[in-house]
Amino acid sequence: MAESFDRDRPTVGSMSWVTKLAFVWGGELVSVLTSSILQMGFVWHITLTTNSESMLSLASLAGFLPLALFGMFAGTIVDRLPLKHTLIGADLFIAAVSAVVAMVSLAGALPVWVVMVALFVRAIGSAFHTPAFQTLTPLVAPPEHLTRLAGVTQAVQSGGYILGTAIAAVIYPLWGLTAMIALDVAGALFATGAVLAARLDVGGSSQSASTAERGIVLADHVRALVAETADGYRVLRGYRGLFALLWCGFAFTLVFSPISALFPIMTLGHFGGTTGDAATAEILFSVGMIAGSALLASWGGFKNRALTVVAATALYGAATIGAGLLNNGGFTLFLVASFLMGLSSPFYSGPQTALMQEKIPPEYLGRVFGLYGAIMSWAMPLGLAGSSLFADAVGAPAWFVGAGAAMVILAVVTWAIPSIRHIEGGDLA
Repeated sequence: MAESFDRDRPTVGSMSWVTKLAFVWGGELVSVLTSSILQMGFVWHITLTTNSESMLSLASLAGFLPLALFGMFAGTIVDRLPLKHTLIGADLFIAAVSAVVAMVSLAGALPVWVVMVALFVRAIGSAFHTPAFQTLTPLVAPPEHLTRLAGVTQAVQSGGYILGTAIAAVIYPLWGLTAMIALDVAGALFATGAVLAARLDVGGSSQSASTAERGIVLADHVRALVAETADGYRVLRGYRGLFALLWCGFAFTLVFSPISALFPIMTLGHFGGTTGDAATAEILFSVGMIAGSALLASWGGFKNRALTVVAATALYGAATIGAGLLNNGGFTLFLVASFLMGLSSPFYSGPQTALMQEKIPPEYLGRVFGLYGAIMSWAMPLGLAGSSLFADAVGAPAWFVGAGAAMVILAVVTWAIPSIRHIEGGDLA
């Protein structure tokens, strides 16, 4: 199957695939760097303004909901358009939203509701950018490199995040949120230039619409979009192991999303730390991700990639339980737990990404990644809705313990599913 994919892969021109990926990943590194600076600024602004676990959960909900609402059809549109157009359009859209927030911030105090709206609208751009970025690698790189390249991709994104978190800790108290927004706009423009420099000529299986097709009424376009999205679902459904992993991932995301949202509260509330301490915890998580990404890129994980995913789930759960059991003076051990959580993350997501890139036909990749992201995003609002209702009453440490225990149980259940356990043996229904 992989050989047939190679025959169908579009020509990538005189520039080597390594160079093309280097350009795009370099732009992504800067874009993630500046986006993480702004993201931390938003989180700290909400935390210091409201000091509420529920508001943090609602902010995360605002950032994830568009992925659930639009991600399913965004992947279909990604398959229709050249990847260059999608990546650039998404980056410029996100930059425009940041520019509007900057103007509001310059006019006076920035209301929390404006931050919430900005998080929601920016996530619409991410709903298109994410499947496009995930689709790029298998369209230009040989299939035998996909698992290790997934590790490199994780390292690029984690590197941008860790640097952004550290820089945010300096910028926020000195220059405030407006400077962070300006950097985010500059980062999006840099990423746009990097995509242009890469001269991508892949994707867009149906972008050359005929004149007759352009005359089709809107209702027919909608029906065609729904039909193409359904085709992507049927393709994914045909791979039993991948389909089972999808729903195990849904369960994982359901219990993980509140933990991600409550991370600052653990530092600032439970341990009585500062924004610098909160940045340190985020940085240690990202250092763990970089270490895990480097290990995945060099080693590739277990031969059975499903075992790699299961082991990562169990490690993440054990570290989360340990973090939740710490008393108020255990911040140093919380940093260790943060590192272990980050270390396990690439081994959870990287092999799954590589499996989909390897097994799914290229013309369906955007739809499948869009569907995968949309389903994961529906898990996020559900988990965050629960935490926004009960987190203030239960407390962040209890959430950590409960979520960690659920992850360990999920790891056992995942490995017990035959189609996942034997996913490397060819799992077409």
